[in-house]
Amino acid sequence: MATLASERRRARSWTGLPRWLTGDHPLPWLAPLIAMILAFGIYPLVYAVWLTMNQQNRFTRKVEFVGAQNWLKAFGDERMWSSLSVTFTYTAVCLLIQVVLGLGIALLLDSERRGYGLLRALMTLPLVVPPAVTGLMFLLMEDGQFGVLAYYLGLIGLADPSSPILANPRTALAGVMLADIWQWTPFMVLIMLAGLRALPKEPFEAAAIDGAGAIQAFRHLTLPMLGRVLAVAVLIRTIDLFRIYDYIYAMTAGGPGTVTTTLSFYAGRAFGVADFSYAATLSLITLILLNVTCFVFIKLARVKF
Repeated sequence: MATLASERRRARSWTGLPRWLTGDHPLPWLAPLIAMILAFGIYPLVYAVWLTMNQQNRFTRKVEFVGAQNWLKAFGDERMWSSLSVTFTYTAVCLLIQVVLGLGIALLLDSERRGYGLLRALMTLPLVVPPAVTGLMFLLMEDGQFGVLAYYLGLIGLADPSSPILANPRTALAGVMLADIWQWTPFMVLIMLAGLRALPKEPFEAAAIDGAGAIQAFRHLTLPMLGRVLAVAVLIRTIDLFRIYDYIYAMTAGGPGTVTTTLSFYAGRAFGVADFSYAATLSLITLILLNVTCFVFIKLARVKF
């Protein structure tokens, strides 16, 4: 043991590096990660909080302390509350449809029949398309004059050719949701399909022997055992949906009026007119609401990481 220790000391001295750098101390390996967290996580958050309490005078270009003025402005802003309502509506509807469709399609693809492997591979294709490109694609398909989607929806009475989907206040948000649902339902399918493939076969075999039907097995076995996978999938998509921006920007720019203006898009618009303090305030409100929503969901769903 003494010889081994002396050899280690000799090797460290030969490298010329400090002892703490060549030893078993975890700091050298954690230092890059800590630096990234400080640079891209802690510093922007602290700076955003500082921005909410200070504002640059547009005439004198001096930074002035305004305290809670931006927060009071946000809570009294009707457009902020309207965008918050749109955000919750968008998140809830898209999440519900994607979970139902994702679980249904995953159950259909959970088979070893010939050709099903190709179908499962094709489910990844929508995820490769950038969201902005998807938004532009659906913008063309929902066009009232030459949009193929608007044409077929008009044939079955779900759309009026004289009133374009994205220009009608009653259907504009639903038109944006179609793009999101098309692109991200396959993500839910793949997660739930992986969960279905990981379920043990013995409980289902025992249930079949006892005479349980497919619906009973799904209700009493599949759903309870798939609960943790469902919870994680819902949590991931909730975070992504709550901060939606790409589809809104590409398809409607928040219009017509403000019916498709989400909280993230409203914050981006404030940033676009150089109102950085108010944009930072709206961003922090988004962050706080998202964290509270996820915390409540984790407690209710009993998700453990």
